[in-house]
Amino acid sequence: NTTAGDKLTVYTTRPDTLYGATYMVVSPEHPFIEKWADKLQNLDAVRAYQAEAAKKSDFERTEVAKDKTGVRLEGVEAINPLTGTTIPIFISDYVLVSYGTGAIMAVPAHDTRDWEFAKKFDLPIIEVVKGGDVQKEAFTDCDTGIMVNSGILDGMTVEEAKVRIKDYLEETGIGHRKVNYKLRDWVFARQRYWGEPIPIVHCEKCGYVPIDESELPLVLPQVDSYEPTDNGESPLSKMTDWVNTMCPKCGGKAMRETDTMPQWAGSSWYFLRYMDPHNDESFASKEALNYWHQVDWYNGGMEHTTLHLLYSRFWHKFLYDIGQVPTAEPYAKRTSHGMILGENGEKMSKSRGNVVNPDDVVNEFGADTLRLYEMFIGDFEKAAPWSNAGIKGCRRFIERYWNLQSILIDGEAIRPEMENSFHKAIKKVSYDIENLKFNTAIAALMALMNVIAEKGSINKAELSVFTMLLNPFAPHVTEEVWSEMKLGEGMVTEQPWPKYDESKCKDDVIEIVVQVNGKVRARLCVAADIQKDDAIALAKAEDRIAAEINGKNVVKEIYVPGKLVNIVVKG
Repeated sequence: NTTAGDKLTVYTTRPDTLYGATYMVVSPEHPFIEKWADKLQNLDAVRAYQAEAAKKSDFERTEVAKDKTGVRLEGVEAINPLTGTTIPIFISDYVLVSYGTGAIMAVPAHDTRDWEFAKKFDLPIIEVVKGGDVQKEAFTDCDTGIMVNSGILDGMTVEEAKVRIKDYLEETGIGHRKVNYKLRDWVFARQRYWGEPIPIVHCEKCGYVPIDESELPLVLPQVDSYEPTDNGESPLSKMTDWVNTMCPKCGGKAMRETDTMPQWAGSSWYFLRYMDPHNDESFASKEALNYWHQVDWYNGGMEHTTLHLLYSRFWHKFLYDIGQVPTAEPYAKRTSHGMILGENGEKMSKSRGNVVNPDDVVNEFGADTLRLYEMFIGDFEKAAPWSNAGIKGCRRFIERYWNLQSILIDGEAIRPEMENSFHKAIKKVSYDIENLKFNTAIAALMALMNVIAEKGSINKAELSVFTMLLNPFAPHVTEEVWSEMKLGEGMVTEQPWPKYDESKCKDDVIEIVVQVNGKVRARLCVAADIQKDDAIALAKAEDRIAAEINGKNVVKEIYVPGKLVNIVVKG
């Protein structure tokens, strides 16, 4: 609800976080803005912002690392239906009227973009899933955990809360379940010169007529000026010799379509052309398509994930439906990488003065350091700021690896006391590389380095394994050590990948955290194979926990094997 008496509808995949919604954002084109015009105390500022937003493309508006801008709608506020709290409404260009309902609820504690917006406009940040410090950064790893500050959901796991809140919203008539797809209408034409010409002519008698296939591909004419025309038409409209043509159907006078296709058109299928780039009869021969089949692994920028992924997929499925490609799916695996930001957390650009030149880093710290740091900087799928301290830390790690040569001893097998550490490292690095978790793979190698340092020595078998695990991240220095220390035949990259023994990966004792109502109150060292009842009994016997729950009603006891005990109490 709003103070204007209207219901502002939003679509969310996380209704369990509704208690943490501290403001709302509507798109600059949202129809309620016109409806509320006479109530807005800052209408001129709102109009100015709408005008600026209209100049931007959807891609520019939704770019992950762009600056957060917006204007508060002064005179109208929203009411959070669960808390009854009055919260502000903003317009911001990162919300599109063509996607969802054109309005969002903002939960800054658990969404990076909402958090940055909240910090900029000094808005409340309320934690509703326990974990992290939401005043310092958004806690986004909240698919699991315990609900806090959430009324009827307090103490529940996220999975339990997701079910309960949907039922509650439907029971009370506040909301309803709905499946929403990210696909929206595709505005396919552009009033500009560059872009694929659309092979259609306009005939006064026959209407819109496609040109004959023998005339394909239709090629753009040479133009002297790429500037738009005064009336907003494409620069092609001035090329009368190209525009004026004959209708393929009736032979009468016709005019070519002068709009061109958007950049999404070519990018939706270019990878198919790679299979047969010199074919001038079709985009690719049947033989080439059957040989190459589909893209094994397609990786791209995070800001392309929604639009490009959807467009390229439905383009490919259309080609499959008409028998032009042999596979229903364009790629077997699809991933997106985050963006490396400047040290100030903003997108790198010359105007901001925060660009890092890779050549400078290589010259000062070496190519392996740059490569290692780029993979260690953060989660593969998330944006991460550059850090000069971080690059120096990676350089020190490589130097520590190089210096292992000075403590090398003979030994053709991993020593028994080192087996647990090495086999766990092999397992962890192997899994993380396959799942693009490079930062945690490198962290595992750093932890193994500390174990080796405590031991004070490393034998040839152990250095061989360490070198093979580090090679994908730092290929140059590892090949040098491999050769200098004569660790094996050929090159590191030619060796079979190390294998681990599961039985040697297990810890006899592990540390688990103990929570009361989702808040960490103690840590316990327990047997790795401890059962639920025993873990809970030990937790309750811990002095700090016993004092915390004494005299209170235990509502629920939760055990996550190998990780935590959570005791939910009331009273």
